[in-house]
Formats: sequence, structure tokens, C-alpha cells
Amino acid sequence: MDGVSAVRAYTLIAVLAIVAGGWMLNEAPEADLIEDEMDTFAEIEAASASAEDDSGADQPLETRKGGEEEEKSDSSGNLPTGLVAGGGAALGSLAVGSILFEAMRVTVLIALATPLLARMKANRDDMLTRGRILGYLEANAGIHFSALRDALGLANGVTAYHLHTLEGQGEVISWRDGKLRRYAISSLSKEELSRIRNPIGGTRLAILEVLADSGQIGLKGSDIQTKLQISRQLLSHHLSELKTAELVEPASESRRPNWRLSSVGLETLSSSREVARSEAAG
Repeated sequence: MDGVSAVRAYTLIAVLAIVAGGWMLNEAPEADLIEDEMDTFAEIEAASASAEDDSGADQPLETRKGGEEEEKSDSSGNLPTGLVAGGGAALGSLAVGSILFEAMRVTVLIALATPLLARMKANRDDMLTRGRILGYLEANAGIHFSALRDALGLANGVTAYHLHTLEGQGEVISWRDGKLRRYAISSLSKEELSRIRNPIGGTRLAILEVLADSGQIGLKGSDIQTKLQISRQLLSHHLSELKTAELVEPASESRRPNWRLSSVGLETLSSSREVARSEAAG
């Protein structure tokens, strides 16, 4: 899946930055202590060699030493602190993105949780879980990640792991839909997949709902217009598009026939209702 490798590399760099910064911060006090001891030993030797100059040399030496220590502290403290802060900010951005966007949450879960779960030996429970997922996707093609997870009562990581495995085996396909990621079985025909990925919505879905209630007799354009409270021009446009997609058909050969759902329209409307029902239940 796109983005998985990028998330893993991004996370690895962030963790390495935090570890390196923490190690440098822990090592700094020990290094400073050794340098202080060496400086003290050098002072003692210098004092014993030139005792007559002690009174005039102590102050400059201490001042110089203090300045050097301050410079060392500044240079040694900025880099590790920056590494830790940068690594933490990088991990924080992943966490925030996962909270706000389901598609990113799925990518992060697959990138980070899958390698851990993949180490577990496949067993009968894994096969049963994947069978449940495939069965649910077959009945609810186009359902998004969170709705599938809640419907089957699975954890985030487990759901992401099995979906990633099934997708790698070619049994499941997925696509991004805004903030969501949707799934379906791979055995769908191109026509079925096209209808699922580009569902009928808004006014056109309302037209299908109205025609579904009219049965094989259908409704006149004026009746549909009255029920939906839309203009004649807008109704004509949507009916033309629905006819081109073979979702509606004329009920007779007359000049102004009644309109009714085609068999394709009935299947499309049924699929839309199932997906909406599943997501509402989730």
C-alpha cells in the first residue's frame, strides 16, 4: 500500500533521533566530569611550578575556564536537545494525522503493527478471522475500515494486519475515499467495482429511491419533479445521466414515457442501501 514504506522510514528516523539525543544528553555529564578533573590537575601543576605568580594568575585562569565551560555546555546541549525535540515532533505529527484521517491511520497501523503481528505464527484463528472479513466484504462491498472493524468486533491492529495480508494475497482491494479507506473483494467485475467506487448520491440517488417505490409502472417526469421539488431542467439532466449509466429506463415507447428503475439500477440502489446500513450500524 502506498505510504507504508514512507511511514516506516519516517518513524525509524524519528526514533533514532530521540535515542541519539538521549544518549548524548546522558553522556555529556560524564564527559564534563572528566574534563573538570583534567583541568583541576593542570591547575595544580601550574600552581606548584610558579607559586610566585599565583595571586595574579588565579583570576584570569578561572575566568578563562568558566568561559570555556560555558561554550562547551552551549555547543553540547543544543544538538541532543534538538534531536530529541525533532524526533518527538515527528512522532507527534504521525499521531495527530492518524487521529484526524482514517486513511492515514490505516497506513500507520499497517506500517507499524503489521511487522509485529506478522511474527506470530498463522493459526486456525487467523484463518477464521480472514474468512469472516472476506464474507463481510462480499456482502458489504465498499465498506470503510472503521465500519468493518466495528462490525466484526476486531481491534485496529488486528483488522489492519489481516486486511493487509488479504490484499497482499490478491483477495481484497482497497482505495482511498477522502478521509476514508474502503475495501471490497477482488473478484468483483469492473462494472460492479465502478458502481461501488463511484456511488450514486444526492439528487440522482433520490430519483432512484422515488422510482423504486413506483415499481414497474414507473413515474412521469412531472411526478418525479413534484415529489423532489426540483426544476424541470435539473430533472432532465439527471434523468439523462441515469439513462446513460443504464440505471433507469422508459416504461413504454411513448413520446413522454414513465421512468422506472432498470435491473442495474435496482442492484446499484440495493448496494447503496447496504453500504449505508452497514456504516450506520458500525
